[in-house]
Amino acid sequence: MEVTCSRCNQTVPKDSCFCPVCGLPQLVYSDEVGTAENEPEKWNEAVRDASSVAWKPALRSALLIAIPVGAISNMLSPLSIFGMPLMAFAGAWVVILYMRSQRPAWITIGAGARIGLVTGILGGWAAIATTGITLFAMRFWFHQGKFYDTLWQTLTQQMSQLWVSLGVYAQTIAEMQQMLFPPEGRAAWLLAAVSMLATLLLLFAVAGGAIGARLLARRRRPEI
Repeated sequence: MEVTCSRCNQTVPKDSCFCPVCGLPQLVYSDEVGTAENEPEKWNEAVRDASSVAWKPALRSALLIAIPVGAISNMLSPLSIFGMPLMAFAGAWVVILYMRSQRPAWITIGAGARIGLVTGILGGWAAIATTGITLFAMRFWFHQGKFYDTLWQTLTQQMSQLWVSLGVYAQTIAEMQQMLFPPEGRAAWLLAAVSMLATLLLLFAVAGGAIGARLLARRRRPEI
């Protein structure tokens, strides 16, 4: 017999304890007659909407994990190449910690994605802030500004050579160089790069949160 949700009338899988669309907990009534020892297990846990999120414990878990992961994912960190998978893992782990503090421990994919979204926002801001602080410290505290200027000029020349090989007009290349060489141009390109980094970290965290919620949702259907 097909089971449908009493709230949204969508089909509910037989092995699911909540509606996959709206998150309403599904209660199964058994008409089997038997002794007390053979009666189905009673569902005594408090019922709550699986699509809702208790943000106070969720934010605590997100702050605990997202800030350090975002800090080591900054553009100048040697571990930045692992930033995306680390942030996806962080989103899933925040969902795990959140679900451990909740009873009953079920959650919809949408709620997991929202927790991952908050994790990604915190991690992205941590990555941006760490990148800016590191650049400021290296230039003004450790006096390595010349190193970064030389590195930027080298990268710009390589980009110009690539554009030439692709057949880009010389006038266009000259205009791009005028945009890249001044300090304002460097600042704009750096801002675009860190913004792209923060966006990617956000997307990976959302995906990690959704996957974590999907994998850890309860499969047992409550019976009364």
